Amino acid sequence: MKIFAIGLNYMSHNIEMERMFEESDPVLFMKPDTALLKEGKPFFLPDFSEEIHYETEVVVRINRLGKNIEERFAHRYYNEVTVGIDFTARDIQRKQKEQGLPWEIAKGFDNSAAIGTFVPLSEFGGVDNIHFHLNINGEKVQEGNTREMIWNVDKIISYISRFFTLKIGDILFTGTPAGVGPVKIGDHLQGYIQHQKLLDFKVK
Repeated sequence: MKIFAIGLNYMSHNIEMERMFEESDPVLFMKPDTALLKEGKPFFLPDFSEEIHYETEVVVRINRLGKNIEERFAHRYYNEVTVGIDFTARDIQRKQKEQGLPWEIAKGFDNSAAIGTFVPLSEFGGVDNIHFHLNINGEKVQEGNTREMIWNVDKIISYISRFFTLKIGDILFTGTPAGVGPVKIGDHLQGYIQHQKLLDFKVK
C-alpha cells in the first residue's frame, strides 16, 4: 500500500504559506505505510518537533490496478472518499528546505497520515464539489471545497500513474486549503465531509 500526497493544490494555502509560483504539474510526495493512523487511534506528539501542524485534506482510495491512466478514465479508479490529516513537522520542514535538503522526515514520520472512515463517493455526487472541514475542541479551524483545487483528482491520478503503478488500496491525499495550524496534547480533532463526521481522534 502506497500513500501519495499532493502539495500546493489550493491557492489559498499557497498564499498562506507565501509560496507564489506556478507549476505545470502536481507537486507529489509520498509517505510510507507506517505513517498511516486510522480507526480513531490517538496521535502521539513526537519528541523531535516543536511545531506539528495539521493539514486537512480529502482522501480517496484506489480500487483498481492501473498504469498510464488517461485523465478521462481516471474516475474509474476510485469510488470511496474520506477526510484525513497530513501531519507536518513544520520546524523540520522549514530547516530542510532552507538547506536545500529533502523533507520526507517532516511529512512521512510514523502516524503522520491520519484517515477517517471511507464512504462511497456516490453519497456526495462526485469528487469535484465536496465541502470539508476540521474542528478542534469543537471549534471549526479549517475548511475547503474540492472545486478549489488547482489539480483535480482525475488529473492527479493520471499524473501519478505515469510514474507509479497504482494498486488496490493505495491512498491519495489531495491537498490542503488555508487554515493549517499547530496541535497540542489534549486536542480533539474531528473531520467532516459535508455534515458527516468521518474522522475523530485525540492528540496525546
